[in-house]
Amino acid sequence: MKPLKDLLFGVSINAVSGSTAIRVGGLCFDSRSAGRDDAFVAVRGTQADGHRFIDKALEGGASAVICETLPEDLRDGVTYVEVTDTQEALAVMASNFYGNPSANLKLVGVTGTNGKTTVSSLLFDLFRQAGYKVGLLSTIRIVVGDTVYPTTHTTPDALTINKYLAEMSREGVEFCFMEVSSHGIAQGRIAGLHFQGAIFTNLSHDHLDYHKTFAEYRDTKKRLFDGLPAASFALTNADDKNGLFMIQNTRARKVTYALKSYADYRAQILEQQIDGQLLKIQESEVWTKLIGAFNAYNILAIYATARLLGLEQLEILKLLSGLQTVDGRFQYFVSKQRITAIVDYAHTPDALKNVLVTINALRTGNESVITVVGCGGDRDKSKRPVMGHIASEMSNTAIFTSDNPRSEDPAAIIAEMEKGVEAQNTRKVLSIEDREQAIRAACKLAAGGDIILIAGKGHETYQETRGVRRDFDDFKIVREILEELA
Repeated sequence: MKPLKDLLFGVSINAVSGSTAIRVGGLCFDSRSAGRDDAFVAVRGTQADGHRFIDKALEGGASAVICETLPEDLRDGVTYVEVTDTQEALAVMASNFYGNPSANLKLVGVTGTNGKTTVSSLLFDLFRQAGYKVGLLSTIRIVVGDTVYPTTHTTPDALTINKYLAEMSREGVEFCFMEVSSHGIAQGRIAGLHFQGAIFTNLSHDHLDYHKTFAEYRDTKKRLFDGLPAASFALTNADDKNGLFMIQNTRARKVTYALKSYADYRAQILEQQIDGQLLKIQESEVWTKLIGAFNAYNILAIYATARLLGLEQLEILKLLSGLQTVDGRFQYFVSKQRITAIVDYAHTPDALKNVLVTINALRTGNESVITVVGCGGDRDKSKRPVMGHIASEMSNTAIFTSDNPRSEDPAAIIAEMEKGVEAQNTRKVLSIEDREQAIRAACKLAAGGDIILIAGKGHETYQETRGVRRDFDDFKIVREILEELA
């Protein structure tokens, strides 16, 4: 039990009815989980408004309500606190409830359209191999030391974030690397967190179903850097046209990295093969198992972050050479037929283009590239024709299929992708709604030496159609089909 007034420290309060001296047992923002003496935070979400469920939370035993608009009828014995923004209030209160755990470790946030998972996950791996106790909050997994927890969102809700940060603090974790999505920033989930540093990877077309305009999407990302304290660092990709914009108003130490521009940390690609690439970072050469220019940026960001956090150069280079590809990020194998199958999470136009540029750069001239790709339902529709154009333009054969259709008609999504195909490329395009059949078709079309790219879902082990999730693992399926056809 904790005094409500202590949990409200740092929250912008407009009005109070009742006493903030009462003690509460917990925080919740889902009325169904409200228990005795809880404080219920009425969050306005994208699907529902928590203010509609205040009475239900009180029936569950809640003794305090945090809201943006006070109810007309105020119950006796209940404390009501009117705040400016309940999403932000929830995050600040969650941090206070768990004892501000982010201040007890070195928390680094990673944001950008592409590369967040790779950078955060490989930083986790590198620091763990360097002998530190490390935490990870990512799209793929949440890790506290050696304990792995499943995750469903790029940036979890504020209560979940602080719960795991508190566990990390108890376990003696020194460093935590965290993916920070634009949704997480916009919805105030990171309010109240103490960041040691933040990394910007890149910015391209994505999430315009939520943010409406690219400028709003960009400015939302920038808020992470605007909120950094002076003692932290802001590391940005100087080659991205929005890189310097991200850090222009930050109080943090400004640090840049780049492959093309002048920057504090620089790298050069010396050699590329299917199993890795040779990089020159600053004045030292290092072989990495991650390939492609996009991964060269990721590796450089990891190197720069490790240096900023105090690791020695030679130790970092040694550890970089041993890092493995993150699941679903240019994850590949070569079949008995000498067919190379690559599974990648590329679900934005820029990511798909980057992967195909890398694949085409590795070709000796005779191989065919067969791309299987779809677009998610209930998401940004404007990128669908762009994805269709890129896949058909940069592949010998493009097979349009389902990704996660969710509540949308898969055929309608594919039709929107087809609109981006130019006339000269129509002969190269097949449309197969069933994703497994699309992968099978790609395997049957491929000959020895050819490359199959299966894009969009990456690490995901499910497919969601009309609200139902079924087991579906691109990497497992393509391996099984190629073995069957061998």
